[in-house]
Amino acid sequence: MSKDTIKISQEQDVVFLKNRVKETAVKIKMGLVNQTRIITAASELVRNMMRYANGGNCVIEVVSSGRVNGVRLTFTDKGPGIPDIAAAMRDGFSTGRSLGLGLPGTKRLVNEFDIKSKVGEGTTVTIVKWANG
Repeated sequence: MSKDTIKISQEQDVVFLKNRVKETAVKIKMGLVNQTRIITAASELVRNMMRYANGGNCVIEVVSSGRVNGVRLTFTDKGPGIPDIAAAMRDGFSTGRSLGLGLPGTKRLVNEFDIKSKVGEGTTVTIVKWANG
């Protein structure tokens, strides 16, 4: 399976990432609605990474479960970390006066969502969207 690592450090990288996510979703014949969901989720996560950690990396992978393909995105940064993941996962929680989807909204857009964070070390968020899910 293919694996692509994209370094995110400036605004152009965000556009490039969204395009690569779309290309990957199209390649596995993901429907338009699910493409929109994974691109929106990626957009939210990459904006958080830019805002709070000055960038990081995103790995784009095609994954399979039985006969179903999906796209897995793993966002990793070396930012300040999230002191209270439970609070960050509550609707309406925001540390930056934004009306973004936030982490709970992002979680609702995808089939699988995993977040790990250590204060002072950084955060890793992994999401999976299945082509038919």
